[in-house]
Amino acid sequence: MLNKIFKLKDNKTTVATELIAGLTTFMAMSYIIFVNPAILSQTGMDYNSVYVATILASMIGTFILGVVANVPYVQSAGLGLNALFTYTICGTMGFTWQQALAMVFICGVINVLITLTSVRKKVIKAIPPFMQDAITVGIGLFITYIGVKSAGLIEFAVSAVNNGVANAADVVPQLATFSTKEIILAVIGIIITAILVSKKVKNSYLLSIIITTIIGLFIGVTELPDFANYSVIPSIKSTFLQLDFAGLFTAKAGLIVIFMTIFTLIISDLFDTIGTFIGTGKKSGIFKLDEEGNMPKNLEKALVCDSSTTIIGSLLGTSNVTTYVESSVGIDAGGRTGLTAVSAALCFGISLFLAPIVACVPMAAIAPILIFVGISMIENIVKIDWKDMLMAIPAFFIIVMMPLSYSITTGIQFGFILYVVVNLVNKKGKEVSPIIYVFTILFIIDFIYKALS
Repeated sequence: MLNKIFKLKDNKTTVATELIAGLTTFMAMSYIIFVNPAILSQTGMDYNSVYVATILASMIGTFILGVVANVPYVQSAGLGLNALFTYTICGTMGFTWQQALAMVFICGVINVLITLTSVRKKVIKAIPPFMQDAITVGIGLFITYIGVKSAGLIEFAVSAVNNGVANAADVVPQLATFSTKEIILAVIGIIITAILVSKKVKNSYLLSIIITTIIGLFIGVTELPDFANYSVIPSIKSTFLQLDFAGLFTAKAGLIVIFMTIFTLIISDLFDTIGTFIGTGKKSGIFKLDEEGNMPKNLEKALVCDSSTTIIGSLLGTSNVTTYVESSVGIDAGGRTGLTAVSAALCFGISLFLAPIVACVPMAAIAPILIFVGISMIENIVKIDWKDMLMAIPAFFIIVMMPLSYSITTGIQFGFILYVVVNLVNKKGKEVSPIIYVFTILFIIDFIYKALS
């Protein structure tokens, strides 16, 4: 039955592989069910309600993505988007969290319309193959950077130029001193993952997480599950359907500010998703464009599902829900169909009841897996013609800006802008798709607006 629903044989996979891939993906991104409420609660939202909303939105969105589109991707509240929600929209701009949820809802509706009118599809088709390869590599480095940072292998020190006075311009990354148990466990995890992967051991990622977590018990990093203060599932009442549209459109900020804020949410959500699908899908072969550059049906369905989940999330009480780049962990573990997503969705559901167990897996056990996913994605760098500067310049900036800016969208923005510039000055502007021109102008407007805000 599962084979017919998810076409396992056609995708050369098995039930066991898909289930383990889903579990591995969930473990790699389970941190979000604790991090998201910690961030959003700073707006005045109830932590427990956001916790439940995050899990429900992740579970529903991931399940729909798996069943409808039959793809191995997982969804949850987007990191960066939740920070934008909390620190910019509610913090700096002064909107209430109820008004911010209304903005997220509107963003979701517009993204659904954009998808249904084939705008997303046309954007993907308009991106040249070399830029798609650059996006794959950039995401690989981005995931690796997340892993290295999460492992504590690098730390940020204040330069001695200003006598130790903290200044953003003087804070530089440097290798950690390996003085904490967490860093030592992460290094052990990297070594274990390297051995398992190089020996081609089946389910190496999941095994690495389990072994490293167990070792963490003996060195004092992994904490045993604490059920002492555990209670039944918290109520979601305080955030459910709390969107304030009336307050939003009567706010002192004005319609232009509201429009540009929603536009920023749309751009970030749109290109984070496109980047993730292109970067991971092309490398794994899940999303293969035909000879004319047309998208497969499962990618079209995946884009619609992704857009819809942001609406669901806003109604439940969380910021933009998006497809997670950590999905590449499950894909690298062999996940190829929607059964991987359904497996991850079930894990989200179970986590509502077993939160203490999920919380006991240390980040030091997960970080090595993120680092090794980068290894598998960087191979596409050889497909780019680095001798052709019309390709090399935009490709380079896509690759380096994703990890350095900690944003998939920013990398794509730089790539689009420089791609247009180098083609125009070399009198090859006609070779650039009109879609690329449109979004390049929108990106420039977005940069100017942020600079003036």
